[in-house]
Amino acid sequence: MRIYLDRTYENPRFIQLGGKLKKSKLVAILAATTVAASFALVPAATAATKTKACLALDTGGVDDKSFNAASWAGAQAANKANKNVTVSYLPAASSADFAPNIKKFVDQKCDLIIGVGFAIGSAIIASAKANTKIKYAIVDNDGLEPNADYTAFKSFKNVKGLTFRTQESSFLAGYAAAGYSAKGIVATYGGAPYPTVTAFMDGFAQGVAYYNKAKKKNVKVLGWDRATKNGEFVGDFGNTSKALQISKNFEQAGADVILPVAGGLGGTTAQNSMDSGKSVTIWVDTDGYFSAAKYRSVLLTSVMKGLGESIQAVISEVNKGTYTSKAYSGTLANKGTRLAPFHDLDGYVSKTLAAELVALEKKIISGAIKVQ
Repeated sequence: MRIYLDRTYENPRFIQLGGKLKKSKLVAILAATTVAASFALVPAATAATKTKACLALDTGGVDDKSFNAASWAGAQAANKANKNVTVSYLPAASSADFAPNIKKFVDQKCDLIIGVGFAIGSAIIASAKANTKIKYAIVDNDGLEPNADYTAFKSFKNVKGLTFRTQESSFLAGYAAAGYSAKGIVATYGGAPYPTVTAFMDGFAQGVAYYNKAKKKNVKVLGWDRATKNGEFVGDFGNTSKALQISKNFEQAGADVILPVAGGLGGTTAQNSMDSGKSVTIWVDTDGYFSAAKYRSVLLTSVMKGLGESIQAVISEVNKGTYTSKAYSGTLANKGTRLAPFHDLDGYVSKTLAAELVALEKKIISGAIKVQ
């Protein structure tokens, strides 16, 4: 059993008052540590064009230390870089708030409405179809409308998808987890069975399988079956009790590395790792070492997305008049997704394993390793 020391951390919160944004340590940290998207980021625009960008958040709150927080940080960075850009957000207690929040932004005459999260996609597209003069973007969604049997997809000139091939960086996380595990058992679970969630889980399992083949080992993966594409899910991104029970069940089954793909529920798993001393946690979306610093002692690494940068970039596009509906896909190659450093647990990771991860990343980028 490994023993880790906890570090206390005061969680700053994001606040907006009368259109003026108060500074937040977390905003600066997230903006500085999320990875670069493939958009060409530019300094403050010289044109005096006014742009009102509005974020309809996913459930979990703006300070979820993950998806919402990183997205809002990107919007605030856009505001800081360009005085002609104003930003705001509306939180969602449940999916029932998605459409009403978007309608409020339409009524407020926002120039750009950004939906945060895969689940909000249909509500964004419905609004975009009814308000063709407003520009939209969806984080973690391709922005396409499927037909009834999902055999055809329709694009819209005023909807831009912001997607991330997290299966690539999750492959590296799975390999790292397999190499780190002392018990030969690792685990993963999701908030809800969205494609953007299962991409992490499947990539993670692929990485473990690659490790087993390369090392002639038999590290087991709990919580995801690649053959059936089924796994362990909370059912939402807010049920801390269920997330805790899943985490404990994994530990009881012998797992000593757990990848929760469940937004803020990752904190529940990380706290359990701290309390039990039986496992370590892999964070997702942002580098948890900074965005969830109280859990540093048990965070092996993080599977990161360039959430903040992609949002900052699409806001810049709208302000400069260069917005298009061409979807963005973040990859290891364009640094739209990556594996974070091991930080405080670096000493527990062998130099051999670290070197193998560097080599594997190069092979994925070159196409020598195909991650599905």
